[in-house]
Amino acid sequence: MVFAIKEINNSSELLPGVTLGYQIHDACSFVPVAMNVAFQLANGIEPVFFPKQSCSKPATVHAVVGESGSTPSAAMSSILGPFGIPQVSHFATCACLSDKLQYPTFSRTIPSDYFQAAALARLVKHFGWTWIGAVWSDSDYGNNGMAAFLRAAQAEGICVEYSEAFFRTNPRAKVRRVAEVIRRSTARVIVAFIASADLLVLLSELEGMALAPLQWIGSESWVTNQKLFQFHQFAGAIGFGIPRSVIPGLRDFLLDLEPAQVSQSSLLTEFWERAFGCSLRGSQTTAGWKTCDGKQNMRDLQNPYTDTSELRISNMVYKAVYAIAHAMHSIICTDEPHCNSSIRVESWQVTEHLRKVNFSRNGYKVSFDANGDPVATYELVNWQVKDGQMQFVTVGHYDASAPDGQVLIMEKNITWAGGQQQVPVSVCSESCPPGTRKAVQRGRPVCCYDCVPCAEGEISNATDSLDCITCSADYWSNAEKDECVPKPVEFLSFHEVLGIILVACSVTGACMSIMVAAVFYRHRDTPIVKANNSELSFLLVFSLKLCFLCSLTFIGRPSEWSCMLRHTAFGITFVLCISCVLGKTIVVLMAFKATLPGSNAMKWFGPPQQRLSILAFTLIQVLICVLWLTISPPFPNKNMKHYKEKIILECDVGSAVGFWAVLGYIGLLSILCFVLAFLARKLPDNFNEAKLITFSMLIFCAVWITFIPAYVSSPGKFTVAVEIFAILASSFGLIVCIFVPKCFIILFRPEQNTKKHMMGKTALKSL
Repeated sequence: MVFAIKEINNSSELLPGVTLGYQIHDACSFVPVAMNVAFQLANGIEPVFFPKQSCSKPATVHAVVGESGSTPSAAMSSILGPFGIPQVSHFATCACLSDKLQYPTFSRTIPSDYFQAAALARLVKHFGWTWIGAVWSDSDYGNNGMAAFLRAAQAEGICVEYSEAFFRTNPRAKVRRVAEVIRRSTARVIVAFIASADLLVLLSELEGMALAPLQWIGSESWVTNQKLFQFHQFAGAIGFGIPRSVIPGLRDFLLDLEPAQVSQSSLLTEFWERAFGCSLRGSQTTAGWKTCDGKQNMRDLQNPYTDTSELRISNMVYKAVYAIAHAMHSIICTDEPHCNSSIRVESWQVTEHLRKVNFSRNGYKVSFDANGDPVATYELVNWQVKDGQMQFVTVGHYDASAPDGQVLIMEKNITWAGGQQQVPVSVCSESCPPGTRKAVQRGRPVCCYDCVPCAEGEISNATDSLDCITCSADYWSNAEKDECVPKPVEFLSFHEVLGIILVACSVTGACMSIMVAAVFYRHRDTPIVKANNSELSFLLVFSLKLCFLCSLTFIGRPSEWSCMLRHTAFGITFVLCISCVLGKTIVVLMAFKATLPGSNAMKWFGPPQQRLSILAFTLIQVLICVLWLTISPPFPNKNMKHYKEKIILECDVGSAVGFWAVLGYIGLLSILCFVLAFLARKLPDNFNEAKLITFSMLIFCAVWITFIPAYVSSPGKFTVAVEIFAILASSFGLIVCIFVPKCFIILFRPEQNTKKHMMGKTALKSL
């Protein structure tokens, strides 16, 4: 402060022709002493006479630099404020001092703890620490600073395992309890918003304990204090410190100190005697000390006083003095370059102009906001051991006024607690990997959680997800639950084993129908073919071939046309088939009645009537299918209800009434055919076809009766497989029961394929 004032008094640019005076008081960081000094400065010691006034006023100061601590500064400001005396502190960081209602004249050159708390929370978040401990001084500085930090930490999602406050004058038992809390904790990172004197007491207690390496995060009050180098457990500590500065000429000013100057100040006298181990006060020579002989030279000393490489707080004092000088310059030097030293300067004027100052000194900008706070800039300081010596190493910078993304800039590698090069881990629970979500543990902070796997159909594709995301309708979660993948599409394909088997059976049945037709055609003139109505037999074989082939339309990816074709083709071909069987049954019955005396039954059911009945039965089914396709036809559908993890491509029947009408009509004809064939089963004929039809229709009805519950309950592509199986089974039942016995006689028992053999049984009975 003295150096800055002398520079200003010798300056031709700042307050030219005006000399600043000063008083220096030591408050000893004690609030009552600070308040006493404040009263002295406000009231003045000696009266000052103004030439144009007939009275004298006390010589109140125009501005005060100090105090260092937040609590003494608050006490002083409550006294100086009502008098309008500006106070500029160089080291009081409590955010409470920004309240202009309580402290209207307070300003400072050091950033408020509000900004430091935000910076510390950002730093903790930057390194991924979510589980920390907190200790602070039980004072205005510590209480307000830690409160601001805890708010900022909560906003960043950081949890505090413990928070302990103490003061250096507390009983040792309380300090020991705080040390025990630290020792038992699981948090590996400690944020210490604490004064250096308080921290010394705590570290002395921790020194004898066996502790795992702890990562200390410090505030500006202690992170650049060399007195703490004696505690080796602090190696690796990081924290925000006041930016270093170089003040040209200060070192020479400090070293140009002579005994004559020293003896005029009790403070300098005490310093000189301790530095050189001699006494300037001969009669008060301390035991063991000799009297100083005047040969002592400050340049021979190597101590913090002569070391001007770490000027941090000193630079804050330097800026405070210059800020006050610039404020006074703007008041009395309105007509530059001359200043009117006769202008009476009021302290409230200094306060008003102080908030408006904006200048740069030694590369640093000085200005204040509406709360009297400067722009928050810090150095990130790391305690590193180099060549066996603890050193402060600047590893980054923090600038609250910088754009987002550039507020905290890391410049060098950090040495962590225990000499580690890797960032220490301090979390309550390990990070939840993708595919899981956080589930908070009951009764514990939000940073303590379990990692719960996402449910089926849900994913989390980021670490530490709070919730799982539900996949869209056409997607499903993969095995790791970290990605939504398209659902597999299921339908009865030509390429799978089941599809190949069904295709083979269908083709086999069609080929079998062709072979039967070929055998019947080649032996069309034989009695067994003629006796069984060859025209209806060929039509039946043709319809059976269509039945076998229509099952192929049920295989493959459903489309709009295939869905309409499969059900209508199935319904029409089966009605054609059953109509032929029904016609053959009626022919058998009519043929028997025609042999009775006076009967003309065949007259009413000859070939034209047979053809007409088949056509009529078939047209009814065609009409049903046309109405079905017109009103609500079948259509391809994605079934996502039966299976959540896959899509079933199926043909929706559209109108359920139309679908069951088609099946019901087939069933009605089948039952009618079965009843007629059953009635004709005992007719006297060696080759009575009614028996074969009865058995075939019994198989047909059994297959389709069992089809209904199997069709309803079968899932996915097996629904289609059941339908194909029913078509093939009933078709094979008809062709095997009706045509295979006849083909066997034609091919392997030709002696039975005679009219005599066919009529043999009837002739014997007539005899």
